[in-house]
Amino acid sequence: MTRYAALLRGIAPMNPNMTNDKLRGVFTGLGFEAVASVVSSGNIVFRTAETEPAELEDRIQQALNRELGIPGGTILRDYDELRALLDSDPFDGLTHGRGTYLTATFRKTTDHARIELPDTPDPLTRVVGYDPAARVFLFVVDNSTPRTPDFMAWLERTYGKDITTRTWLTVQRVVKKMEAIA
Repeated sequence: MTRYAALLRGIAPMNPNMTNDKLRGVFTGLGFEAVASVVSSGNIVFRTAETEPAELEDRIQQALNRELGIPGGTILRDYDELRALLDSDPFDGLTHGRGTYLTATFRKTTDHARIELPDTPDPLTRVVGYDPAARVFLFVVDNSTPRTPDFMAWLERTYGKDITTRTWLTVQRVVKKMEAIA
């Protein structure tokens, strides 16, 4: 059995159709095992014998749209990908805090090619790098102002809407929950 994390795009926890209970219900209804949610932001972990992530992503997204009216995107990562990402310690020496967010933006793609990143995409963003194995951009956001960093807009313009962002703390919580369903 493979452990997966489904990182769902466009989840608004205050929407009655997007509660953790309803999200877990869709995954359970698809026949997945050990379904659990991680915080209230569209992170579901589960186990399955199925091993084609792209097919799973499509099946999950169709079910979310059909059953709950959620048109967003579904991005899957397996436990090994996320564990290796955490173990690489890309934010070595940095701290996630109120004014400075350590952030990971996952791409839906299956392409593991290296990515060229802009040196200084935005004064509120420090690019740490791109992990091709996990297909994730890693960056630090100065969150001390209400302004949205232009880096997020650059990511969408460059890579489309098949991306989703999580704080590094959430990524750590997702992996911990995946370990609990082993």
